[in-house]
Amino acid sequence: MSEARGEGRDQSGNLSFVVGCVDEDHRGSEEGGRIKNEGEMRKGEEEDDDKDDDSPPERQIVVGICSMMKKSKSKPMTQIMERLCKFEYITVVIFPEEVILSQPVDKWPLCDCLVSFHSKGFPLDKAVEYAKLRNPLLINDLNMQYYIQDRREVYRILQEEGIDLPRYAVLSRDPDRPEECNLVEGEDHVEVNGEVFPKPFVEKPVSAEDHNVYVYYPTSAGGGSQRLFRKIGSRSSVYSPESCVRKTGSYIYEEFMPTDGTDVKVYTVGPDYAHAEARKSPALDGKVERDSEGKEIRYPVMLSAMEKLVARKVCLAFKQTVCGFDLLRANGHSFVCDVNGFSFVKNSMKYYDDCAKVLGNMVMRELAPQFHIPWSIPLEAEDIPIVPTTSGTMMELRCVIAIIRHGDRTPKQKMKMEVRHPLFFALFEKYGGYKSGKLKLKKPKQLQEVLDIARLLLAELGQHTDCEIEEKKGKLEQLKTVLEMYGHFSGINRKVQLTYLPNGQPKASSEEEECPTEGPSLLLVLKWGGELTPAGRVQAEELGRAFRCMYPGGQGDYAGFPGCGLLRLHSTYRHDLKIYASDEGRVQMTAAAFAKGLLALEGELTPILVQMVKSANMNGMLDSDSESLTDCQQRVKVRLHEIMQKDQDFTEADYQKLAPTGSPSLVTSMKTIGNPVRTCDQVYALIQRLTSQIRRRLEDPKSADLQLYHSETLELMLQRWSKLERDFRNKSGRYDISKIPDIYDCVKYDTQHNATLDLEDTLELFRLSRALADIVIPQEYGINKAEKMDIAQAYCLPLMKKIQLDLQRTHEDEAVNKLHPLYSRGVMSPGRHVRTRLYFTSESHVHSLLSIFRYGGLLDEVKDQQWKQAMDYLSAVSELNYMTQIVIMLYEDNNKDPGSEERFHVELHFSPGVKGCEDEENVPLGFGFRPASAEVCVRVCVVCGVCVCVCVRLPWQHTSALGVSSSTPNLWDCVRTHYQLFSMPAVKRFSVSFARHPTNGFEGCSMVPSIYPLETLHNSLSLKQVDKFLNAVSEHDRFPPALSALFDTSSQGYSQTHTYPHPPKALSSSETPVRSPECPLWCEYSDAHVLQSSSIFL
Repeated sequence: MSEARGEGRDQSGNLSFVVGCVDEDHRGSEEGGRIKNEGEMRKGEEEDDDKDDDSPPERQIVVGICSMMKKSKSKPMTQIMERLCKFEYITVVIFPEEVILSQPVDKWPLCDCLVSFHSKGFPLDKAVEYAKLRNPLLINDLNMQYYIQDRREVYRILQEEGIDLPRYAVLSRDPDRPEECNLVEGEDHVEVNGEVFPKPFVEKPVSAEDHNVYVYYPTSAGGGSQRLFRKIGSRSSVYSPESCVRKTGSYIYEEFMPTDGTDVKVYTVGPDYAHAEARKSPALDGKVERDSEGKEIRYPVMLSAMEKLVARKVCLAFKQTVCGFDLLRANGHSFVCDVNGFSFVKNSMKYYDDCAKVLGNMVMRELAPQFHIPWSIPLEAEDIPIVPTTSGTMMELRCVIAIIRHGDRTPKQKMKMEVRHPLFFALFEKYGGYKSGKLKLKKPKQLQEVLDIARLLLAELGQHTDCEIEEKKGKLEQLKTVLEMYGHFSGINRKVQLTYLPNGQPKASSEEEECPTEGPSLLLVLKWGGELTPAGRVQAEELGRAFRCMYPGGQGDYAGFPGCGLLRLHSTYRHDLKIYASDEGRVQMTAAAFAKGLLALEGELTPILVQMVKSANMNGMLDSDSESLTDCQQRVKVRLHEIMQKDQDFTEADYQKLAPTGSPSLVTSMKTIGNPVRTCDQVYALIQRLTSQIRRRLEDPKSADLQLYHSETLELMLQRWSKLERDFRNKSGRYDISKIPDIYDCVKYDTQHNATLDLEDTLELFRLSRALADIVIPQEYGINKAEKMDIAQAYCLPLMKKIQLDLQRTHEDEAVNKLHPLYSRGVMSPGRHVRTRLYFTSESHVHSLLSIFRYGGLLDEVKDQQWKQAMDYLSAVSELNYMTQIVIMLYEDNNKDPGSEERFHVELHFSPGVKGCEDEENVPLGFGFRPASAEVCVRVCVVCGVCVCVCVRLPWQHTSALGVSSSTPNLWDCVRTHYQLFSMPAVKRFSVSFARHPTNGFEGCSMVPSIYPLETLHNSLSLKQVDKFLNAVSEHDRFPPALSALFDTSSQGYSQTHTYPHPPKALSSSETPVRSPECPLWCEYSDAHVLQSSSIFL
């Protein structure tokens, strides 16, 4: 490729990026050039000068930048031109502003390709004259820029192209055309040339250079108008009480489109690349949202297939390779409301890389043959429509489905109380609780109502010691305290659940009231905590980055990071991505952080969550109501509690009862525990000692201002441990086994994040509570295989159905998110369609889904040795930790008959997620992600960012990725390049490494544990086999009909490539199709062979 050797530099190593004229020797001889005759050249000094020794020997293609200096030297232009100079045969020349303004065009610098665009003060007429004189290749057509300056012409062209516009009418106050100047103004409407526009409506000057756009409001909303203007500081509009339209000048009146307060800005670089961002609409409140660096906040946006087609149409219709336009998304449709012409994305390194590469390859493709420059269209790994599978064959990746547990979180806390006061029943009825018998309250208004009730009842309790209020004062006070935390409400960290109990709640322990009251009641469950931590955000983001390497070209190191193949697929018509998350805040933020890393997005997580993560109306697909257990799960819990309450060592019969599957991890934990009651005694004593230590720390003046991890205080830490101390053992001395996961949760959190406190015996508490949790947690989802399947189906049936449809619809012939056939000429694989579905959920769904694959009868362990090994590995895994992943990959072998069972190939992969504190000693050994190369492989850490070392299996042989040009970096190059970032050498097959994130701003401990690599469970399943299995496990009629609305077909996808022992034959550059020279540029331009960018390539 032409960028391969630090291109665009002279022999001194300087970038060929200059201001002013370029001499003839630098441009090369007339022969083969675009200059028509010597009379058109400035011969004088160019013929007299001796050849500069530093000039490159080859003929250089000169790209001229002709614009006002403010634009030519802007940051985006500078960044892109610097990258453009890295092409070996391209030199960039900036036309000086004084030359443009004062010199005749025959004195302007010579160039072969011209980048020129209009802005305030620019002499567009002279640029058109120069283009006629020199006939350079035009990046943006100059004559069309006259039309872009007139909104009437812009709307006319858009209409002719069949692009949706808001309903509009033109009022031209032209004395020569009185028929276009009919305006009738009413109190709440205007009539323009017979077209009526009720308020709100928009009034735009016909000149695109006039940014004074007004929005008029109806009297029912207060009247007045919002006056928009070009940004001044942090303002982009102001409200005015004036309700009358302007009486001088010509305007476009159009229907106001409700967009929920956001505008979408689309930036094209050629017809096949479109980058989109959303910003707060200037009509909303006029305040420009800026980040800590003063930059306007832009949200990442995925364009639909139709919007991508619109972007292509706009680019071609206005003949502007680099073009910006505005989209309004309203009422389920997208409308173009403005075309800005030449426009760059600001503050996006990825966009700068992509834009320079698209433009550079376009210039080289058009001009290299005419100047006899030895250049061919680059072909990179991600262009190849096939990838290596783990079984050793080459197939096309069609679908990636991943089910992922959320990241590291603060300890979850929960309080239950039975309530009977009429105010609670009224609240239950108000929000429709009687329809299902359950109610979840998360909105600030709802939580405020619960808090108001708690305050009222506490006030009544204080005034009347013998009142009829049956709620316990202590729990009411805790309810009030928790809801008053933080000083504001957010459903992302607190919620209240109410469940209707027709006969009240049976009293299970002496802690409860001795004389139960008859009649209906409500079970109130208050949940708080469980927020995603900074470490959790880092884990999710870095795992997202690592996931890029699962796609074509993922081993590359383009733009300073690996996985660029995925980024270039992301914005293409071949890309289909959807991200789903449950309604838990930690799950949603994990999904957003993962998306940020996966797609190299910038900025905060909230806008990413809003724009890219679907979490509403999931109909239970990813959520679980732990308070509404199935009958089977109730029975399992009772039996589990009975076994764990025996004050004696586990007997052989107990092993049969508790671990009938013979799971090594369960057996090991039971041996560690011995006598469960004695172990619980030890745990309880350790908790008591821990709370005593914390109290002493609180009494120490030196600890007054001590801040723990994630801004927790010693008081809050004491509160959660004291609550566990109270709840774990009741008055009768029996232990509440259901609190064991909470104890393990807390001690794991403090061991990792608050180790600097150096509290005694925390590691012993961690060891014992983990052993107990390794029994209680997995066995709560079923003890024997039948129970595990029954409970798993209750949790996962909707998700299993969705996965089945994801796999089925991938290979169906659908027209969603594919390149329009009319525009697919010159694209290597226009029909290629990669689908990615990411499902973020909690531990219950991950446990249940894994149970379905293990015990649902997918394969026979006796007959299938690979599955037997996979089941042995899963049995040895004791914990499904944060960021646990179950990944399904679907491939298509296009060489097989479409009706053959061998046509579609499915692989199943798994990772147990984040490494624990002491996992290096007892970690189970998997068989790697590349079983076919297992004989000559080691586990190495590939640093895909700075933080989390995600491991992949690689062969020792140094081979080019996919067998293509050796200029394409492979994973070994990446390993060597980033070796210094490893936190510790991989002395064991699985290394436990902790990495510091340089910008995490963590309070206290800033160590982020790494994540286990994906292990291949099976790599030779057929789609028919998997579909039959999913049908079988979904036979029970638990599937909610409403979920069918979720089974849409749009989404976006990726692929996976790694170095492989026996790479396929490389595609030669001669096999790459090249556009016919007689075909005009605007008819057929696609960089699909040149760049798989984050916005092009179908």
